[in-house]
Order: sequence, then structure tokens, then C-alpha cells
Amino acid sequence: MTKIISDVSRTFSEYLLLPRLTKKEHTVANVSLTTPISRFEKGEVPRLSLNIPFVSASMQSVSGTKMAIALSRRGGLAFIYTSQPIEEQAAMVGKVKRYKAGFVPSDSNVKPSTPISEAISLSRQTGHSTIAVTEDGQPNGKFLGILTDKDYWEFEDDLSRPVADFMTPADRVIYGETGISLHDANLLLYQNKKECLPILEKNGNLHSLVFKKDYVDHRNNPDELTDDRKRLVVAAAINTHDYKMRVPALVEAGADVLSIDASDGYTEYQKECSLWIREKYGDAVVLGGGNVVSGDGFRYLAEEAQVDFVKVGIGGGSICITREQKGIGRGQASALMDVVEERNRYFEETGIYVPVCSDGGLANDTQIIIALAMGADFVMMGRYFAMTDESPTPKVSMNGRIYKPYWGEGSNRARNWQRYNNAGEDYLKFEEGVDAYVPMVGSVNDVLAVTLAKLKSTLCNNGAVTLKAFAENAMLTRISEQSFVEGGTSTVTTIDNEQK
Repeated sequence: MTKIISDVSRTFSEYLLLPRLTKKEHTVANVSLTTPISRFEKGEVPRLSLNIPFVSASMQSVSGTKMAIALSRRGGLAFIYTSQPIEEQAAMVGKVKRYKAGFVPSDSNVKPSTPISEAISLSRQTGHSTIAVTEDGQPNGKFLGILTDKDYWEFEDDLSRPVADFMTPADRVIYGETGISLHDANLLLYQNKKECLPILEKNGNLHSLVFKKDYVDHRNNPDELTDDRKRLVVAAAINTHDYKMRVPALVEAGADVLSIDASDGYTEYQKECSLWIREKYGDAVVLGGGNVVSGDGFRYLAEEAQVDFVKVGIGGGSICITREQKGIGRGQASALMDVVEERNRYFEETGIYVPVCSDGGLANDTQIIIALAMGADFVMMGRYFAMTDESPTPKVSMNGRIYKPYWGEGSNRARNWQRYNNAGEDYLKFEEGVDAYVPMVGSVNDVLAVTLAKLKSTLCNNGAVTLKAFAENAMLTRISEQSFVEGGTSTVTTIDNEQK
């Protein structure tokens, strides 16, 4: 017999926070937004934590390499989308891992006899202006010199001449030896006013490179999320169809976090996928599952599938129409509260904490804050990041305003057959996402700066300096339709409205 839940399916817009006692120590400067993304036992430290509670959705119109780099540098993560060939997704992951590091393996190398024209082409291909010159042109060959874009004039020099005629030879290059600390390597760069420091093996072979710009970047982005080799942490989505081929390629490319991407995650397919990954890689990779909208769904993924974190939400995204098409889903606030309650119960029973990600249903900064107050460890957003400069879609001008295309992974445009077509036909029977446009709002840094400022201020208003304390201390009240109207500016004429 059908079971009917008597409570109404509720959304974030139906709630407001009541302020709690703000003490003198509750200042923005004291707020930490660090939050776990991996499961951990009581009294232990999570294998991986985010420095800000924001990740971007694994969508073609949202999470490319630029988004992954921008978010990791701010302390969050972007989940590079799985709806593409395995090789292309792995290449995107690899590009993020190579973007920033302490000791960087050289990926731009030439021999002394290489024509300068080929070196220029290589520089354009990799995007790197510094090229290592080795005896055999390999990353770890005998180091012979350095070539930069300051050593030649592309439109004046004879580009058929060899690199040897332009490079700075090894005997004139300041270098470090393997074993040097990153701090001492940066000190050498500073003392000698250099941009790049080659690190050499005892036998003179090239080991890696250290760049001044990496040090500067780190100083400008103190919350950046890096691994034990000072490379940016990168996340990627996977599916339950080709994971036995896709996951090894992504791990080999350097993926630190994986998330099974599905509109409905309460399935045996996710359990099989997760347990296969656990058997092959153990805890070396952080793994998320979802999406679910109930405590039962959370318990299944946390206990049976052994995932690190669970995503909550079906049909709440601005371009998701799963509820309309299939009658499946739940108001995001109700779903999150149910899952958080089960997460806390699971923690009490087992001593194992499994983080929860609220995915979708976040229309503004206030709703992001409410989701975190309700106990989400972090939130996943699509539209929020699709509107930024770093999203992978082109700019479009319409009626004098700049927009960016934004479409769901369940739409025909995404053509994501592996998730939505188990029968194997070459077209979608129906769509679970729409194809739309969103207005551009600026860079990831710009929009995050505003949201983070609001979030930190709200924590202080609620007597907290950590997200954990915020969720424990928060007091929420339901609001009526008139309360919502009262909180706006309906009774005055604003300057913007007057000018219109």
C-alpha cells in the first residue's frame, strides 16, 4: 500500500533564521568555513576538507578546467563533468593538476637542435612561456638550458634557427638540487630575482621546476585547496556505466575526488560502482554518491555503498524538470532536513560522520545560508557558477545584456546517453533538463566574495565561528506569505524602479 508522508514538501524560501547571542569573539576575522568532504570516525581528522563550503555542479555548462582552477584556488571544488569521452575528461583533470604546484614536472621540453619555430608552437600548445632544454628533449633528460619568450622575437628572428642559439645555457642558470625545500627554492628565486628555478638531480638531469608566480598565487589565495605536492585538488564526476574504464583514467590523471552523477542515487548500481572503487583504490580517492531525498537513501549510500559524502536533491535545480516529467522528488528543505537527521543518527550509532551536500534549489545567497544552517556540510550549485566568467560556455548578447548558455545534464543538448538511456537507443525518449540562458555576473572571485561575506556575517549573528557550531546553534522559523512580503521593499519606491 502506498505510504503518504503527511508533512508538506518544503523549500528554503519558507524559513528565516532567528539571531542568537553574538559574543565578542564572534567576529568575521575569527570565522572558519572549513568543512569535511570525506567520511571520518569520531575523534579523527577527515582525509579531505574544503576551505569554503561550495562546489560546482558536474555540468557541461558549468564545470570545465577554468572553473576547477578558480574554485580550488578559493578553497572549493568543481566537479568536471562526465558527459564526455573518457580521454577528454581525463585531459581536463590533468590540466588542472598541472596548473599550479610547488615542484612542477616540466611539460614543455625541447632539444637544443629543435627549430625555434617548433618551440613557439609548443609554447602555444601548453600555454607555458618557459621551456626546458634537455639533451633528449624529455622532461627528465640532462638539463642544458632554459628558453623563455623573452629570448626571441617571433616576428623578427629567423625561426628556422635552433633553440641553442636563443636559450640561456645551463652554466648561466640559477638552479636548486633535489631535496631542497619549497621555502628554500622560493628564497633562491627571490634572492636572484628569477621567475623560474630548475630543480636538478645529482647527475644533472632535470627533476622539476619551481615558479615565482606559484608563490605569488598562493599568497593571493591563502585558502586554495592543494594536495601533498602543492598541486590543486581536483574533482570529477563519474557514471555507473563505464566506471571501470573511466575511474582508472581519472585517477591516473590525478583526480582527488569522484562523485557518482545521477538524478536518482538510491540504486544498486551506485552500490556496485562504489564498492568496486573501494576495492580497487581503498581510501586513496574521496567518493561521493547521490542524489537522494530521504533518510533511507542516505543510510543506503553511507552504510551499504560506503561513500564519503552524500548529495541531496532531486528536481530542485533551476534547469531540472525531473519532478515535472516523472513525478519524483521532494522540496529541497524537507529532503535536506530528513537526510541530516539520518546522518546525525548514523553518527550516533556508529561514530562515523558522513558529510552531506545540498545540491540544487538554491536561488540566492540567503537560501545557501539556510541550507548550511539546516546542516548541509557544503552546497553544490549550477546556475550560481554558470553565470560567471569561468564557466565554459561562450558569451551571448541579447537585448543589450550579456548572457551565458546554461543547460541541464538531462537535456537533449547534453546528450548524456549513459545516464538517461539504459536501453541503448541513440536518442532521448524524454528530457529531465531544459536549455536556457543566465545573465553574466562577473568572475568567480567577485561573486564568491559577496556570498562569503554574507555567510560569515550571518555566522556571527548566530553566535558561531564555524559551520558546525552554526548548524548546532541555528534556530529557524517558518514564514508566511505575508512575512515574505514584509521582508522586501514592496511599500517603498526604490531609485532603480523610479529610473525605469
